Amino acid sequence: MKEKKQNKYDRAYLRIAREWGQLSYCQRRKVGAIIVKDRMIISDGYNGTPSGFENCCEDDSGLTKWYVLHAEANAILKVARSTQSCEGATLYITMSPCKDCSKLIHQSGIKRVVYQETYKDNSGIEFLEKAGVEVACLPDLDQIQ
Repeated sequence: MKEKKQNKYDRAYLRIAREWGQLSYCQRRKVGAIIVKDRMIISDGYNGTPSGFENCCEDDSGLTKWYVLHAEANAILKVARSTQSCEGATLYITMSPCKDCSKLIHQSGIKRVVYQETYKDNSGIEFLEKAGVEVACLPDLDQIQ
């Protein structure tokens, strides 16, 4: 029963992350992230440029500009600027984290990551598992469970 309820919440929060990702100005891929602690959303983020920069994520060749922040990094940085803490929180993200973001996730105290789509390189997931962070993939988000 508890597992079924958790699955229901996981799917709902992941749908919110997916919707949040639609706010991204990136053309190649829109990624959204939500950080939840004690059943409250404490932060959100999507991939995009840092504050004060133009909202164009790709260069003239269509490649992502080097300074574009990933959704999970944006969400973690928002928490860092607040009075909240990620300690023990769950990160819901539409794409599995890269290896650099995985380090941020672990260091921020996030204990669980739920994602929808797998990134081309799964070394970030492998790092999180090695660090003791619980990781779950929910690829069929829209199927009723």
